[in-house]
Parts: sequence; structure tokens; C-alpha cells
Amino acid sequence: MDEQQTGPADPLRGGPPRTPDPGADGNGGLDRRAELSEFLRTRRARLKPEDVGLPDFGRHRRVPGLRREELAQLAGVSVAYYTRLEQGNGRNVSAEVLDSIARALRLTDAEHAHLTHLAKPKQHGKKQVARSRQIRPALRQLLDSLDTVPAYVVGRRSDILAWNRMAAALFGDWGKLPAQERNWARLVFLNPGYRELFVEWDRKAYDMVAYLRMDAGCHPDDPQLSSLVGELSVKSEEFRGLWAAHDVKEKSHGVKRFRHPLVGELTLFFESFRPAGDAEQSLVTYHAEPGSPSAEALRLLGSWGADARAPGAASASSA
Repeated sequence: MDEQQTGPADPLRGGPPRTPDPGADGNGGLDRRAELSEFLRTRRARLKPEDVGLPDFGRHRRVPGLRREELAQLAGVSVAYYTRLEQGNGRNVSAEVLDSIARALRLTDAEHAHLTHLAKPKQHGKKQVARSRQIRPALRQLLDSLDTVPAYVVGRRSDILAWNRMAAALFGDWGKLPAQERNWARLVFLNPGYRELFVEWDRKAYDMVAYLRMDAGCHPDDPQLSSLVGELSVKSEEFRGLWAAHDVKEKSHGVKRFRHPLVGELTLFFESFRPAGDAEQSLVTYHAEPGSPSAEALRLLGSWGADARAPGAASASSA
């Protein structure tokens, strides 16, 4: 018999919006057990029997994807054991079992890491949280030296911690925003200017939520992250739907297309780097193909500098 899926509806689990419940430890963070449960359910639901070489008796199925017993069989664990894990009880689960379940669910590397973070969370001290927002002087100097490349440093919860002059020309002067609004998730979902800036806004929105989900797996006890998720879930239906999908990914590299109010369309390549000794920070740079129209557009933005007007100059709270 297929299992019944029940539980309270809320934005963290895809239902109607409400303020997120405190975490299991009562500190105001996300509920790690619920996060683990929903992540496993959504990964299982996306697999079909034929995807893993099992017979499909489709007309007898009442839930999407694989049944628990099918997944347990593929992972080589008992149904009772897997059921406890999917109910959020990851206590004492071994790395070997998590590896087997990850293989059975065909998880990506990022999803595998996310599963491990949820099932076997690490403790983070207050000093480490404070250090995660500090920018080393040498890193600030590096940002300033990149005078032809938009670059910024992003930290936990997608907070924008530092940026250079070219980033301000491309994205807007974040220095004019209140500190709380210097946050990529808030800008993407609550500031209409960024919907215009990104040609493929849907893709940017998906990536943003996937990054935030990854962060939530590493820091489910972060009350500020829980508050951010609750705010965006209430204010943005699009965020709420993407958050309920439980998709995760790591920041890496790719291409983004922009529609800048001064120089028109640009196609830029972005790269993301982890500074040594700062595991919770990423340095993100954008560059254009040499000799391309986008390279000329970047050059023009650089000549305007602080006079360039871009969406970040508008407050997200006015959206």
C-alpha cells in the first residue's frame, strides 16, 4: 500500500503561507527533521520505476514516484529503517547508508551533500557566525583591483557583503540600500528592477532558491535564515513554489544575460570562487568575451562608474 503524506501546510513545505515554525531545538531555525523528510520525499517522487529498472504497475499507484519499499530495496536497507529516515529521524545513520540512499535516489553531488548536512548536522558557534560576515582586507583590495570586472562577495543567506565599482555599475549601488536589503534573494524576488535586469529571470530565481536551500541544509539552526524564508514565502508566490521543490545546487560558473537600462543587453560569464579560509563566502566575478559587444558595454559602464543607474539603487521595500 502506498503511504499517505500528511502534515501541517506552510511555506517551507509548499502549503499556504505562515510564519515558519521554530527548529527542533527551539532556537527559531528551520525544522531540520521536516527538511530531511520533505527532501527525501521530493527526491523519491521524481523517480519512476522504469528509471531504476523496476516494473511499473501504474494503475495501482496513488503517489508519484517510487514507493518507500522500492527505494529501500534499491538502497539495500529495511523498509522500517528507510521509513524512519524519511520521517526525519536521521540520528545515528551512517555515512555508508546515506551513500547507498543517495545512489538509489540518483542524487547529484550537491544533493548528496545536502542530504548529509540534514541527516548529520554540524554545530556552528557564534564566533564562526560572526566571522562569516567579515571580509579580509586583502580580499577587499582584490575587489577594488578588478577595475574592469564586476565582482562581489556573497555570504550566508545570500547576503551581499562587499562589491567593487563595476558591480555597482552593473547591478546598482548597493551602498544606498539598508544593510538588510543587501541580499540577493530579497532583491531577486522583491525588487521589480531585478526582474527587468535579468533577461532569464526565471532561471536566476531558480538558482537563487537552490543556493538558499543548500545554505539551509548547512545551517538549519540559523534564525535569520528562517526569518528570510518566512518573509519571502509570504511576499512571493514564486519563491514559495520554488522553495517547496527542495532543489539544491552549489554556486559554480555559467552565463547570465542582462538588460541594462543604460547599455542594453549584455551576455556575461560568471565564475564563483571560495576564498581560502572563508568557507561560507564566495567571490563572484563577471566578464565578457573579448572584443564582443558585451565587452564594449562593460567598458562604457566602467567609464560611467557611480553615475550608472541600475536596479539596485531602488529599495526592495518599495516593491
